Amino acid sequence: MQPTDLLAALRTRRLVAIVRGSDAEAALDTVLTLAREGVDLIEVSLSGRDAPGVIKRARAALGPDALLGAGTVVTVEDARLAAEAGASYVVTPAVTEAVAASRARGLPVLAGAMTPTEVAAALAMDATAVKLFPAGPGGVELLRALRGPFPDVPFVPVGGVDAVSARAYLAAGALAVGVGSPLVGRAADGDASGLHERITAFRTLGEVAP
Repeated sequence: MQPTDLLAALRTRRLVAIVRGSDAEAALDTVLTLAREGVDLIEVSLSGRDAPGVIKRARAALGPDALLGAGTVVTVEDARLAAEAGASYVVTPAVTEAVAASRARGLPVLAGAMTPTEVAAALAMDATAVKLFPAGPGGVELLRALRGPFPDVPFVPVGGVDAVSARAYLAAGALAVGVGSPLVGRAADGDASGLHERITAFRTLGEVAP
């Protein structure tokens, strides 16, 4: 995947589903369910059990064009694991060595940042987009404040984003949002109750105009 491909996917889908689970089989089932039900821009967090294995198996099941990424990529080793598992892109929680390491492997990067200094550092390391994280404490006002000095930066708020605030972030200029438990719930831990209903609530984000 090229950086322009990731940006296009974010602009079209408006939603990155974040899967992090203690049960690798349940995490894989969650990824496949999300993709099957139309939420197909998916990040599998490396903090979950056997996350590289989940990514590898999901890639085999969904095919080479699936929009499947690795999240919580912090170190150079994490970047290697993500690439070897078949991730199309990586997501970091902060501006770390993993940003440059992932870009060196040809992977687009959604780099975590919260302050103007961190945003500038992410751009200097050739991040494809900026994951505004954690978005919850600053909310929509933080996004608006950062878009003042960085009007052309593609921001993706993550952390504390639910179905209501997601639309507020998109209306305030976010390219997309990243959502974990408000969408996935405990499905990746083995309890998939309510997953279909939550997917339905979030799936219409793709209809929100950029």
